[in-house]
Amino acid sequence: MAVEVTGLDVVTLRSEIQKTYTDVSERPDSAFIFPTGRAWAEELNYPKELLDRVPEAACESFAGVANPFSFGALNPGEHSLDLGCGAGMDVLIASQMVGASGTATGIDMTPAMADKAQRAAEEMGAPNVTVLEGDIEALPFGDNTFDVITSNGVIDLLPDKTAVFSEIYRVLKPGGRMQIADVTIQRPVSEEGKRDIDLWTG
Repeated sequence: MAVEVTGLDVVTLRSEIQKTYTDVSERPDSAFIFPTGRAWAEELNYPKELLDRVPEAACESFAGVANPFSFGALNPGEHSLDLGCGAGMDVLIASQMVGASGTATGIDMTPAMADKAQRAAEEMGAPNVTVLEGDIEALPFGDNTFDVITSNGVIDLLPDKTAVFSEIYRVLKPGGRMQIADVTIQRPVSEEGKRDIDLWTG
């Protein structure tokens, strides 16, 4: 994986990200510096009729920053991919939107989250859902595979954003779209700040 930030310890960064989100998965009632859970999803105006069908296991570890479906609902029959799917709440929302003729795939780098998302899909009875453990900078999918890609509070965590968007472009079908919710900054970050692991993970 290429590094766009000189001097950043990417191995440590990856370990710290996995540690943080393993905690969100395994101890969702703990206090985090970012909001989590079903109540937070409700505040973000997720469609209530779809959110109500999502198992609590997926909702309790939800740690998104906004609602990617506010850009518009997915269409029946579409093939969707959620980058950094976490415990699977967005994937399970997407699965309901695309219906039985579509597919909803999620990928996450944290094993505990990917496992929790898979179990939530089984609990909901969503056969059109696939969850994989993997890196979004090197997606294990063929070219022109998906109609729509969603992501929620994940791309900001990764230093090689060029690789992420190159992969998005590669796996999207011609005319496909992105629906991304994420964190942005409005002021430049110092070189020292760019190497601060805590700023990346928090």
